[in-house]
Amino acid sequence: MIEIIKVKDYKEMSLYAARLVAAQIRLVPDSVLGLPTGSTPMGMYAELVRMHEEEALDFSQVTTINLDEYCGLSGAHEQSYRYYMNNCLFDHINIDMEATFVPDGLTEDVEAYCKMYDELIDFLGGADIQVLGVGENGHIAFNEPDEHRFIANTHLAKLTDETIKVNSRFFKDESDTPRFAISMGMRGILSAKCIIMLANGERKAEAIYGMIAGEVTPRCPVSILQLHPNVKLIATADVFGKMSDFKVSKE
Repeated sequence: MIEIIKVKDYKEMSLYAARLVAAQIRLVPDSVLGLPTGSTPMGMYAELVRMHEEEALDFSQVTTINLDEYCGLSGAHEQSYRYYMNNCLFDHINIDMEATFVPDGLTEDVEAYCKMYDELIDFLGGADIQVLGVGENGHIAFNEPDEHRFIANTHLAKLTDETIKVNSRFFKDESDTPRFAISMGMRGILSAKCIIMLANGERKAEAIYGMIAGEVTPRCPVSILQLHPNVKLIATADVFGKMSDFKVSKE
């Protein structure tokens, strides 16, 4: 089931999401949080840091597991997702860094590492809350559109030209943008007890419309969330305003 929560703007989306995550932590101090990167969750992370500093939100027992990481980048690289998470959240709260898990972009045996990451997800029992953003082409984590299948397990993902182009704004040149990433698969994402999808801006409208009104298809990876029993979509008004432009049906 997808619960649709329409908010005014990015700030309201970020506050709403942060309050849901904070409520989970306060109710279950040793919660497991599944976390994303990118521009979409930055406001949520900033609010969680504020809650820690001003409202004593306690992360000391929390475990986090991230969705993905670029291959070829160390955690010290400014565009790595480990660096992002440290800079946006972990360095500013009282979390045990040993309990924060982000894929290792420099691992030499990717296949074995991906298997280990799935075993970690299983050991943790899945996330209590998995926060997601969505790409313009409907990808979640780096599960890119495919004509034939959803990929269940953590895997080496080849990024599409569209994703590379979008991500290139964070690098000096498009040629510097990584072509591969380690990504959690759909089984890991769907193992979460609750999924929070964040979406803002007209550019996300087609993907979100596919998520809530389209057929479940690997051509729109985010559509698989229709199969999860507890999804909260928090989206800004401009996302919904643009949806009438798209013809997506379940036929």
